[in-house]
Parts: sequence; C-alpha cells; structure tokens
Amino acid sequence: MILRTLCLASLLLAVPPALATKAATRPNILLIVADDLGYSDLGAFGGEIHTPNLDLLAAEGRLLTQFHTAATCSPTRAALISGADHHPVGLATMAGMQQDNQRGQPGYEGYLNERALSIAQLLKDGGYHTYIAGKWHLGETDAQSPTARGFERAFTLLGGAGSHFAPVPGKEHDYDQVKYRENGRLTTIPPHFYSTDFYTDKLLSYFKADVADGKPFFAFAAYTTPHWPLQAPAEYLERYRGRYDAGYAAVRAARVARQRALGLIPAGVEPAPRLPATPDNPDWEALTPETRASEARKMEVYAAMVENLDANVGRLIRALKQDGRYDNTLIVFFADNGAEGARGHKDGPNIDNSLANYGKPLSNLYYGKRWAEVSATPHRLWKGHATQGGVNTPAIVRLPGQQTGKPLFGQLATVRDIAPTLLQLARLPNPGRRYAGKAVEPLSGVSLLSALQRDDIKVRPEGAIVADELFGRRYVLQDQWKLVWEEAPWGAGRWALYDLATDPAEQHDLAFEHPARVERLTAAWNDYARRNGVILPARPGMAGRE
Repeated sequence: MILRTLCLASLLLAVPPALATKAATRPNILLIVADDLGYSDLGAFGGEIHTPNLDLLAAEGRLLTQFHTAATCSPTRAALISGADHHPVGLATMAGMQQDNQRGQPGYEGYLNERALSIAQLLKDGGYHTYIAGKWHLGETDAQSPTARGFERAFTLLGGAGSHFAPVPGKEHDYDQVKYRENGRLTTIPPHFYSTDFYTDKLLSYFKADVADGKPFFAFAAYTTPHWPLQAPAEYLERYRGRYDAGYAAVRAARVARQRALGLIPAGVEPAPRLPATPDNPDWEALTPETRASEARKMEVYAAMVENLDANVGRLIRALKQDGRYDNTLIVFFADNGAEGARGHKDGPNIDNSLANYGKPLSNLYYGKRWAEVSATPHRLWKGHATQGGVNTPAIVRLPGQQTGKPLFGQLATVRDIAPTLLQLARLPNPGRRYAGKAVEPLSGVSLLSALQRDDIKVRPEGAIVADELFGRRYVLQDQWKLVWEEAPWGAGRWALYDLATDPAEQHDLAFEHPARVERLTAAWNDYARRNGVILPARPGMAGRE
C-alpha cells in the first residue's frame, strides 16, 4: 500500500522518467468527447438532466469553465488529434464548406493532412495501446483513416452525422447513407445498433482484449450524442415526459439559478438575455398548444440522449474500476463545440416526424434555436459562432489518483492543449517540427497538467494570445479580454471588444472605449492569421445553414 501511494505521488508530481516506475505503470488515458452538448446541459454545469456519472466525475475531479474549442466539430477534432491549430492541418474549414477563394489552398483540404501529427501515433509509438470508437470526421480514405493515424483498434463513423439507430429495412433515408470503418476496413452496423451504446461496447471489448499485457492505454470515446437527429433508446424516452412543458424561459431561468448557486455565474454577472422573438423563433407564450407539445417533446428526446450518454460514461468507469485501472487513469471529458442552433427538423421520404414517433427510428429532428439558447446558458449564441456560446464548452478533468474535487478551474484552456498534456502525462517528448523523418506542424497548445495539479501555476503567461477563425467569424483572447468579429445580424460586421471577467455573456461592446486595445488585438489576430494560413471566405457565415 505504501509503495502504491508513493507511485501515485510520483505521477502527480510528474517526476522525471528515471525516477519513476516502469512504462507499464504510466497512467492510462480516457478521452470522452460529446457532440454538440451545450454548456449548461450537465448537472455539474447547472442542468436538470440526470447525469450522475459525469457529475460524480466532476466531484472527484475538476470543472474547466474556460475551455475553448473550434466553433464546429471537425476543426475541433483536427486540433485535438494534431495538437495544432486546425487551419494548417487541413480543416481550416469544414469539408464541403470551402468557398471558391479557399478551394485547393493549403490547409483547406477537408481532411487531416499529411503535415498533421497524431496524438494517437505518438502515444502508440511511446508504448500505449490506442483505441477509438465513435465519430472520426477527419477523412474517409484508407490513408486518412484512424488506423493510418495510429489507432490500434478502431470503429468509427467516418462523416459528421448519421442516424443513431440502424436503418429500417426498406425505409432507408439520407442519414442512413453513412460509412463506418473498423480497423481500417469499411464495415456495417448490426440491426440493433444504437450509436452511444455500441461505441461503448466496442471500447469495453478493446479494454478486455488487452488488459492482461499491462500496457497503458489511450482510449478515445468519440460519441455522436447529442448531435442531431435527436433519437434515444426506448427506455430513456419517457423519463422526461412533461419536464419541459413550462417552456424555454422557465427552463433557462432554473438553469441560471443553479449556475449561480454553483459559482458558474459569479455575483454581479448577468447571463446573455434571450434572443428577441421573431416569426421563425417565437416566444413560448405565442405557440399553439400543438406546437408547444412538439417543442417540449424535442427537448425531452434531447435530454434522454444526454442521460444515455452519461450512463455509457458510467459503463466505462465501472469497467476500469472492476479491472483495477481506474485509479491510474486520466479522464478528460468535453464537448466539441457549442449547442446546435441551426435547425428544427427535416422531412423527406421514409422519415416519420409524427409526434408519437419523436426520438424513435425514422424520426429526424433538431431542437432549434430556442432550446439551443437554453443549452448555451449563460452564453450568447451557439455552434458555428465565435461567441462564447459557440466555443466555450463544458469540460471535466480527473487526474490519476484524484478522489477529491478541486475548485473551478477558470484559466483559459483550449482543445490544442490536450495533446501536450497527454504527452507530459505519458512522459513522452514533444516532437517539435519533425517526426518519423518528415516535417510536421508543431504542437501549438500548452500542457495543462502542472496547472491542474497545483493552483499556484499558470497555464499561460500574462498577455498570451489565443485566436481562432471559422466561416469568417473570428476572435482573439488575451487575459480577460475578447475581441470578436461576426457578420450581421449576429454581430456588427466589425470588431467588438468584451471584458469576460465582468461580461462573459458578451453583452457590452467596449471597442469604442478602448481603441488602443482593439488595435493591438487586431494586430495580434492578423499575425495569427498569417502564421496559420487563414483565408477569410468571400461570404462570411454558414452559407444558409442558419
């Protein structure tokens, strides 16, 4: 027992390899990514959805309240796997959304390109088993597959979205037209498939297959929940019946109250106000009884998906506890971008969007802007935007051996920081600009490990710059300041400046009060864009998807 305690202590202090135990005792790594989960959806972040496993993980670990991703899924995943900005590694914008002035340009290939490192390859070469199950969205060819990028065992959805259920024979629709790969080969899914359950089954089988050899593992649970279409297993669908009948404003107000109690909204800080009502997005009170029933049911299905996601996280944790590996496992959970606010539902051949079929096979639903606004609480806007609602996502980290929760972690952290953190934990070197005999895009994030271990350590020095761009929407972060550019009607079509320390909801534009700061941060963004090969689209925005 004394020896085990000393080993854990050495891990937490990140001592040099020469003073540590052998490679087989290096920490395992479990990385869990949710798809389109809103900032306030989990109980630990103020939500009413039943998420006991993630809430317990947060209680044992730590909430990261300023964790930033890209504004949509594949750019985030490119930065996660490569440890670099998503522009130079091939996902400067999403595949299929390149504009004429971007097509054929370096970084705009639409897949993780040959200049990108892979954290899976680095860990595999460093003695780790490497697993992935779930969404890839970084390329569909053999050379672009997870297997080619260092994942030893892999089952993945190649594209960005698909039905969470298997196709209904004879009633296939467009979201059934998706591709899956297993260990490098195209494959199919079984008839009783449900995405989150199946991906968990795969990871559990990978855990079991290799547990006896004692090697550490890196496992990536790349869930597609709660990305549209909104669909959930039958046993979860009735758990939220009536829970959302009070409507958007009431549910959001309750979340705000819980976030205040949890310290997620500091005293004196106001959340973003609700968007003005429009004919396309009316207030709850203006809806007919039939439309209210439809809207409430959509959110019930969404909540069911999130609870099922949480239950599957619980399955992974229980398996690690049963085989004795939980204590020596780093667990990182986050959402790949903000809540999805672009759509309401989709109709077509073989789609059954009748109210009685919501959330079941053949349904094809999205919950729309008003519920996305609730999920994003207390932030403004949602997925696809440079505002906090698009890029500040819920994140939880539990360090190896950690059993007691620590205070909210409010330092700026980004998805690019994950790869350097994992390398430090695994005691592997940063490869720099060359790896395996070829030039590569270097890691551009920083390790979070020391700052998560010790509260007196800063992740970034004062004045450090973090910037990003997608669809022409862009931002620069420096200390508590954020400079944001969004086109009308979402922004003013110019740079706006916010003090996130007092205004995290980005409501009070201070650009005209601090022109010198705007000038400095604009210059910092221009430098970022030059270094990363950013080509602003001729037409900013999501090309009619909002």
